[in-house]
Amino acid sequence: MSARDWEKRVLTTKGAEERVTEIEQELLLASRLTALREGAGLSQRELAKRLGISQPRVAAIERSQNVTIDVLEQYVEALGATLEVNVVKGRRKTRLLGANSDGSKSA
Repeated sequence: MSARDWEKRVLTTKGAEERVTEIEQELLLASRLTALREGAGLSQRELAKRLGISQPRVAAIERSQNVTIDVLEQYVEALGATLEVNVVKGRRKTRLLGANSDGSKSA
């Protein structure tokens, strides 16, 4: 079986499309977290020190392994930013987490 045939077979397997989308989202999150840290001029080691965790844990966060909203919020705040989580349905956008218009944090 050629690599092309194997790829076609794998991608037509039930659930493959959803898994590919999930992997793409994980890679996108990982690249964006890394870009934010690098944009702040911090190494993984420096960010780990700010967060009070190990450098390998920062690397794991950036690979988006077992990352909770709480961990993402701590990561982003250590970079001097605020995490916002929104739900978008059609044209309607509902904020779940982040600063309110008055500057207070929503729960």
